[in-house]
Amino acid sequence: TAVFAGLEGTRPLLVEIQALVARSSAANPRRAVVGWDSGRLAMVLAVLDARAGLGLAGCDVYLNVAGGLKISEPAADLAVAAALISSLSGVALPEESVIFGEISLSGDVRSVAQADARLKEAAKLGFSTVFMPDQKKLAKTPLLRHNMARVTDLVTHFLPDGY
Repeated sequence: TAVFAGLEGTRPLLVEIQALVARSSAANPRRAVVGWDSGRLAMVLAVLDARAGLGLAGCDVYLNVAGGLKISEPAADLAVAAALISSLSGVALPEESVIFGEISLSGDVRSVAQADARLKEAAKLGFSTVFMPDQKKLAKTPLLRHNMARVTDLVTHFLPDGY
């Protein structure tokens, strides 16, 4: 799982994103998504394959947004990618961390709107670490920031020895 720092309108909201990745012997691996856009999942999977070489094309992928919520903002891309990487590797993400950022087709991590509000809410709820795009002009925060410029930065952070 990964905790996504999202927005519902203008209100920050922290949401758990759950992923399960399992090797498949089927010709067409299964993709099941609840609470997020299946086309967006396909794009994140393609970027992780093409730009980070994770080899997810032959895997069944199940993605769930906990609590029955529906997320529509692209800022959830990085949290989804982190949950997928965690499931694929079997290495849990740090419990005290939140993640947000949009992933482009080139593998770049793009800045998102209202980053300060997301950081403030995460700090208020006791989180200590954030994985996010490199954004300038942010208010000072007690959170330890890990700036991600590319999706490969996320992969190497969580899979330092490769996969």
